[in-house]
Amino acid sequence: MSKKWIIIITVVLVAGAAAFLLLRKGEGGRQSYQTAVIERGDLEATVTSTGTITAVGTVTVGTQVSGTIEEVLVDFNDEVQRGQLLARLDTRVLQAAVDDAAANLKRARAQYDASLDQYNRNKPLFDKKYISAIEFNQYLSNLEAARASVTSAQVALQRARTNFGYAEIRSPTDGTVIQRAVEPGQTVAASLSTPTLFMIAKDLSLMQIEAGVDESDIGQIKEGQRVTFTVQSQPDAAFTGKVRQIRLQPVTVQNVVNYTVVVDAPNEKGLLLPGMTATVNFEVNRVDDVLVVPNAALRFQPSAEVLEEYQKRVAERRDTASRPQGARDTAAARTGGTAQRRSGGAGRSRIWTLDSNGGLQMVPVRIGLSDGQRTEISGSGVREGMTVVTGAAVAQENTTRTGTGLPFGPAGGSRGRGGRGF
Repeated sequence: MSKKWIIIITVVLVAGAAAFLLLRKGEGGRQSYQTAVIERGDLEATVTSTGTITAVGTVTVGTQVSGTIEEVLVDFNDEVQRGQLLARLDTRVLQAAVDDAAANLKRARAQYDASLDQYNRNKPLFDKKYISAIEFNQYLSNLEAARASVTSAQVALQRARTNFGYAEIRSPTDGTVIQRAVEPGQTVAASLSTPTLFMIAKDLSLMQIEAGVDESDIGQIKEGQRVTFTVQSQPDAAFTGKVRQIRLQPVTVQNVVNYTVVVDAPNEKGLLLPGMTATVNFEVNRVDDVLVVPNAALRFQPSAEVLEEYQKRVAERRDTASRPQGARDTAAARTGGTAQRRSGGAGRSRIWTLDSNGGLQMVPVRIGLSDGQRTEISGSGVREGMTVVTGAAVAQENTTRTGTGLPFGPAGGSRGRGGRGF
């Protein structure tokens, strides 16, 4: 092939590519938009946290004496009454302590009787000056010491009998056994700290949630505030509760300061169990029966070309009666409507709608409460059922049409239909 033909083919290829790009740009400039409808509904702003469900009024039952568990009379989930026997310790050692204390008491009383007899026999002699005061005082001291020994022995016997009574472990309250940490034959030692044998929940019809709330959100939590929460075991059920207490003691977790918020959670149906993890939503604000739009409608920003076209249309109406409104629309369009990005409170923003020709039309609005997905809006130009733009999508042309693929053949398709193109 001569150099002349190579140059001709190169020029044809470059010209074809340029024509394709121009044609592609002209066709791709048309945009289709994703839309949504302004609806009327309720909104609530919430602070979300997680917490653990526990029973209200949980009582830990231990033992005050050491020994070997001889018998366990209750199990998990058993209903118990106040004073009911839960377990019994081996009493042989405790009985021996009682017998020893009783023997010591008898010995102390015998010594007291002997000292009293000596005192009574020497008291008349002292009164008649037959014995000295020093000698008589010894009899008096012996009597007082014997009396004190009797009192001490009585206390020791009472202590031994009390410890013997502790061998029977009884329920301190009415409730349900939610934990049993002891088995027959197990040795328990109460010398250092009281071991936990049972845990009894007074009333499982009322539970509580201990939720950790970040320091940045704790200012929005108030006592008596309404709470909704869910648990994994009941994914389709929504439970309600109320804030009972905000504990002032801070808890630092991974350098983040949290505060424990206690939530009362009614449990009439018994679906909530101790130890469950709850996802808690604290209702910090709420509005009912307002106009709402998806947050995407407030975030939407037209492309520079579309925005320039819109500004030209606004400029054409400046000499009409709507000129002030048009100027405000143009200014808001230039700023991009940053008000809707503010974290809270009412502000000014705008939404975009489509006119009869498919062009964008801006509508100024005031924004209110947001739940993170939808936002309250108001304004003279908005109404229920209005269609708003939430996003832009480039129109997808049919790739089988002539000229939509590569200029010299269909893109990514069969080469048998388009040929080589030159």
